[in-house]
Amino acid sequence: MSTHATAIAEPDGHQVQYTITSGQEATLSVSYLAADPASKAALDANPDAYLRNERIGVGPGAPWVFTTTLNDTSWAYVMAGGAARYNGTPNPHCEIAVDGNVVMQQDGETAATCALKPW
Repeated sequence: MSTHATAIAEPDGHQVQYTITSGQEATLSVSYLAADPASKAALDANPDAYLRNERIGVGPGAPWVFTTTLNDTSWAYVMAGGAARYNGTPNPHCEIAVDGNVVMQQDGETAATCALKPW
């Protein structure tokens, strides 16, 4: 009697999606991890190789979304705040989804930070 095993190839890494929303139109500064470093020392030595900083526009029905692939999802990080332009309080909201499942979300008055490990 013979048996056959079928191997299912696992994709390299995990799909990580960052989402920033706001209940009103606002221009926010956003920082996020786009690629996972080999170590904390690698990140500290060359943060620009892994972290991105941008100004983004968000508003009702107009979220900012960035998708990347990370081998180690514990590096996932996104922060929005320090609003450059808004009226009132921007109340940003951040989310991190891993392989389609929201694993972290946070709200703030003027800034929101989502991270899967202490930074």
